[in-house]
Amino acid sequence: MKKYLCLLLFLFLNVFAYSQSSLFSYEQYVNAEGDTLKYRQLMSDYAPNTKYPLVIFLHGSGERGDDNEAQLKWGVKNFASSEVMKMHPSIVIAPQCPKNMSWAVLSENGSFQPSPTKPMELLKGLIDQTLANLPVDPDRVYITGLSMGGFGTFDAITRYPDLFAAAVPVCGGGDVTKAPLIAGIPMWIFHGALDEAVSPVLSRNMVEALTKAGAHPGYTQYPEAGHFSWIAAYSDPMMMEWLYSQKK
Repeated sequence: MKKYLCLLLFLFLNVFAYSQSSLFSYEQYVNAEGDTLKYRQLMSDYAPNTKYPLVIFLHGSGERGDDNEAQLKWGVKNFASSEVMKMHPSIVIAPQCPKNMSWAVLSENGSFQPSPTKPMELLKGLIDQTLANLPVDPDRVYITGLSMGGFGTFDAITRYPDLFAAAVPVCGGGDVTKAPLIAGIPMWIFHGALDEAVSPVLSRNMVEALTKAGAHPGYTQYPEAGHFSWIAAYSDPMMMEWLYSQKK
């Protein structure tokens, strides 16, 4: 009986995960030079006369590739839950970073490289195209990401501080010298205290630098979480409510 119940639970979870994934359409962005960025897109409602928030979700290093599937593995499907789509209809974009590339590069001295990486450059083009072609509220563009995507979140808001209304970096890190540039962007930063892949010191350093620059960032450090702190972060209804309440 127990084995039968476990099998039913396994099948249910797989069907649920598939149904959530199927809500995201398959898309790709191609720039003028022919460079391509694959992405998945969720539109939880559509009314031509309504402007919707835009959420950019950046995955971690393990989900890089070209299948346009792996980036949905962690976190982003929380935005496709019935409750979130009912309370906060929005447009969600989850791009996939190609293999052997990154959303951002943080050097050993703690600074981002002067120019954006190719995936970050393509992401900016994709966001601009989305703002031009879809019913997006330009005052409610949000960005979030986990691990490599957490670094990418800090990199994106540093390079384009006037674009985003709020940011949620999860188990990432940023360039503390750039804190004054992004002090005006509402942020809620998450990390696991036991994270051995990305040290929580990187998040705490950003919190300290932002606070010194006059910002009021939120910071949640889960005392018993390792690198998978995103499971708790994206399951937190308070985080979702906070994110969607932000407006430039």
